[in-house]
Amino acid sequence: MSGRLLLLGTNLGDKRQNFERALDLLAKKGVGIIKQSSIYESEPWGIADQPWFWNMVIEVKTSLLPTELLKTCLKIENEMGRVRKQKWGERLIDIDILYFDDRVIKEPTLELPHPGIPDRIFTLLPLVEKWPELIHPIFKKSQKELLSELSTELECRKSDVVLGQ
Repeated sequence: MSGRLLLLGTNLGDKRQNFERALDLLAKKGVGIIKQSSIYESEPWGIADQPWFWNMVIEVKTSLLPTELLKTCLKIENEMGRVRKQKWGERLIDIDILYFDDRVIKEPTLELPHPGIPDRIFTLLPLVEKWPELIHPIFKKSQKELLSELSTELECRKSDVVLGQ
């Protein structure tokens, strides 16, 4: 089993609207949404003094190559007004490519699978919710196994928020 999975994150403004707009812009740019996880709320990671984040994982269908998909994600972030002030800082929207099928890529601008997957509960919880048996092509472990090995103090919980309502 493989897939093209993106992680969306936001902690500024109207978070529901940020996600809905990002999903709409992805669709308009030829990135169709196949399946999406629930929204998860988590304490900020990296820099604690900022609002809590919302995160969700989506499975997409696209004919774009990984580098083209990355450019599209960055373009959407810019269109939505994302300003990159500091690493791990506040953001209106963040769109990361987690997996692109079973591809392993290590380039200066793109690393796949995303290197942060095994360390981030806000990424693993939505992955385990919808894609628990998806095998990480480098570690050869399922998302469920990666989550079971994660040690974190970060609070992360499933939200009741449902998009499109």
